Amino acid sequence: MARDARTREARRDALAESALTTLGTLGYARTSLREIAANSEFSHGVVHYYFRDKTELITYCVRYYKARCVHRYDAVVDDSRTADGLLAAFADKLVETLVDEAPMHRLWYDLRTTSMFEEALRADVVAIDASLQDMVWRVVSRYAELAGRELVVSPGVAYAMLDGVFERALLRHLAGEAGALDELRGAVLGALPLLLHAG
Repeated sequence: MARDARTREARRDALAESALTTLGTLGYARTSLREIAANSEFSHGVVHYYFRDKTELITYCVRYYKARCVHRYDAVVDDSRTADGLLAAFADKLVETLVDEAPMHRLWYDLRTTSMFEEALRADVVAIDASLQDMVWRVVSRYAELAGRELVVSPGVAYAMLDGVFERALLRHLAGEAGALDELRGAVLGALPLLLHAG
């Protein structure tokens, strides 16, 4: 990659880092390029120079963020030596990321819903969703391997099930419900064994 292109990419990444905080706080509908600039070190003109509109910036931000998080559970997969150990580590990591990165997860669900109405977002959202499905499948496939049993679901079903559990826990956590995190952990511990053929 040429030096100018690397510089441009680095600047776009820096803008994305800055914008993600505002987006995670305000959501898609309430965030404008001007709002992002006001909450960052960059002027409105600089933001507009690198991104032609809000949609381009937001889709770049989400791709940038998700490119980092799709490998979040790789260490769980690589380091686990037993099915029970992987199950516990995965449940703990889900709870940790829900707490530590709640605004980013909230933004993701906001964008995924918005993409049903905003065609400009749809292709990126579908691609990101597929990468998250692959991430979940790596975990459940390794779990099945360690358990010595076959999976009874497709990648799409495994992802939809765990994503639904996670999204519900996120909503309850944001609403301040005391048992949301324990319920998430318990749901994951109970759900993954159901994905396997009976031993």
